[in-house]
This record gives sequence, C-alpha cells and structure tokens, in this order.
Amino acid sequence: MRILLTTDSFPPDCGGSGWSTYEVAKELRARGHELLILRPMASFEWRGGRRERKRQYDGFMVNELPVFAPNLPYVRNYFKNERLYRELTKMLTQVIAEQSIDLVHAQHVMTGPPSIAAARSQDRPVVCTVRDYWPVCYWSDLIHDYGAAQLCPVCSPGMMCTCVRPRAGALWPLALPMIPYMRANLARKRVALADADAIVAVSSTLARDLRARAPELRETRFEIIPNPIDFSIMDAQEPRLRREPPPLAERYVLYAGKLAPNKGVRKLLDATAHARLRLPLVLVGDGPDRPALLAQAARLGLSVQFTGWQSREEAWRWMAHAAILAFPSHGPESLSRVLLEASALGAPIAAMDTGGTREIVLHERTGLLSADEEGFAKDLSRLAGDRALAAMLGEGARRHAREAFDVKVVVDRLEKLYRELL
Repeated sequence: MRILLTTDSFPPDCGGSGWSTYEVAKELRARGHELLILRPMASFEWRGGRRERKRQYDGFMVNELPVFAPNLPYVRNYFKNERLYRELTKMLTQVIAEQSIDLVHAQHVMTGPPSIAAARSQDRPVVCTVRDYWPVCYWSDLIHDYGAAQLCPVCSPGMMCTCVRPRAGALWPLALPMIPYMRANLARKRVALADADAIVAVSSTLARDLRARAPELRETRFEIIPNPIDFSIMDAQEPRLRREPPPLAERYVLYAGKLAPNKGVRKLLDATAHARLRLPLVLVGDGPDRPALLAQAARLGLSVQFTGWQSREEAWRWMAHAAILAFPSHGPESLSRVLLEASALGAPIAAMDTGGTREIVLHERTGLLSADEEGFAKDLSRLAGDRALAAMLGEGARRHAREAFDVKVVVDRLEKLYRELL
C-alpha cells in the first residue's frame, strides 16, 4: 500500500520519537509498502516563502516544510499550531490526491490534526500515533509544579494559573491573559484528533489517561501499540560494544536523556547522595537544568560527569557498560525510548514508576521500580551491591524487550490495523 507518513521528527538529528518513526518506516518498506514522508521543520529564522525541501536518509526521501516560529512564548505555539495547521492541511490534501495515497499515518502534534483533516477530505483512512500528553496538557507533561510530587489532576483554569507560574517566572502575571488561548488550543487539538479512524497510544497508561482527561476522545478507537526497537541493529551492534573498552575504567551509574525538570535528574542526585553510592554518576545529555545540577553535585559532594549530547551509538556504548541505568523521571513517561534501548542492551535498570514505565520495567523481573525517592535510593544501592541481581534483571529486560517491543512485532500490529481500516 502507499502510505503517507507525516512526522514532526526524523533522523539523523532527532529524539526518541524520530527514531521510533524511522524504525517503523524501515520495517514497512522492507515489507513492500511505499512510503512518502513529510516533515514540517520549525525554525526561529524567517527564510521567506514556504518552499519545500527534500533530503535523503537511509534511502528515504524526506520532504521537509520549513515553518517559521518566532522564539516568543505563545506566539511560537500559534505559528506551530493554528497557523501551520491551515497551510499544512491544504498541502497534505493535494499530496494525498496526486500521489494516490491509500492511508495516512501521522506521528505527532504538528502533523496530527492537519493530517487527519486532509485524509478526511479525501476519504482516506487515517491513524495518529500519540507519544505524550499534547492533547490534554499545553506543556505535554502534566506538571503543574516542579516541586510537587503529584501530577496535574485536571486542566482547569485554576490549574493553568498554577502551571504558568514556574514557566513564566517573575513575569507570570503577564501570562495569565493567555489562558483562554491555551484552553482553546487544547480543545482544537482534541476535536481534530477525535476525527481519526484510530489513535495509536504507545502505552496503556497513556491511553487510559487520554480517555479520562479528554471527553472528546471517548468514542474514538484506541489501539495500544508501543514504540519499537529494531533488534537486528541491536544484535549487530552489541558484540562490538562489548568488545570495546568501557568509557570509564570503573563501574558507574548512568543517566541518559535531557537535563530538564520533567526528567527528575535532581531527584537522581539526591537519591545518589542518600544511597551513599561510591560509584560515579554519568549524565549523558544536556538541557536547561545543567547549571542547577552542577551546583547541586558540588553541594552534595558527588562525583558527576557531564558528557553533553552524544550520538546514538555513543550513548549505546555507555549503556552497554553501565552498572546501573538510572531512570528518575518526574513527568509521566508514556513509553521511554531510553528504557527500551537500555533493555535491549541488557542494562540493569532502576526506575521511578511514572506513566508507561511499568510496561517496560517489570519489578524484580526486568528491573527495579520504585514509587518514591526513598525507594529509588534503596534500589540504586541494591543494584550497586548485588551484581548477580543486576545481571539477572538485565537478561530479563532483554528478553521482555525482544518479545514485546521488537519492530517486527510492532509492525505486525500496525499492518493489522491498516488492513482493518482499509
């Protein structure tokens, strides 16, 4: 079949959602499907016009549409949402008709609503994968207060007043008049998403939360199909990774990901100090929390190595040799790609129980799962001191990932959905 794949992110410069989209596309291509890939690219710089650009990656022709989005709060969001949606809907409608597209599969927030509208106008089936909370949270993370243990209970005007404050800082009163726009923006997204033939949620937790928080979606078909891991790549890479010398001569605890409040890295430093770990802590990644984390590490007297952003292959090398992969996330992780890749490499995992994490980390079988910071600190200490347990959990994680998340298993389920819709 001819599939139009619309995505906000695609390799080589992308995060987990882009790599997941790529692995799905690659497996669909291997099964004989024809794919047309279109990606809007937000930029702070105005370059004039809407001229589409084409580039290649691994044999895929990626059609890129530059999108001007000024670096101003709320204004940026308007350009990436309402303004883009109108223009992208027209473009996609034309593409679907001219390219004889059989089915449209949208991957994220910028491409989801316009893809659904365009497919509907051409009477084509359309699927939208949702990988975080963008239909029900303006910030996509359900965090109303970075210091609160609980996530936002409901997206009301009162809660929006609360969630604006930590993001706007001292200027937060000036942001309050934008709350009606924020609520209207979310409502438009949900109404658009409800018109899809099926929503693919990457975890059962995410699907349950979307249904509970978005009444517009209660009659829409949900399919729970996880993010994939291509084990053919991991199996080819792992022997080389194991042969190479470890990036550190001593055992270490690894965190991989963005250094941002929703990732809970500050909790990790506190837990490391509380557990009195003698292993150094390595943070692979970067982000707005780095200065605060540097200060926190110095205050706690911790040995912390900041590597900055690393290539995917280099991050795998750190994972393959880690004594512990620590996952302290504060926000509701729908289904973390870091955890999937670490599991595929057999890394011993200690994780906080957030969102869909428990669908990857099965407590005492594929890792250790904790409900609070005290439990997280105990799990770190336990893994650091029990190498036999760490090895057993690492092997369990590898088996579970292969059975549940291998790309062939995932695309089998997607193909079944496509055929039903067609």
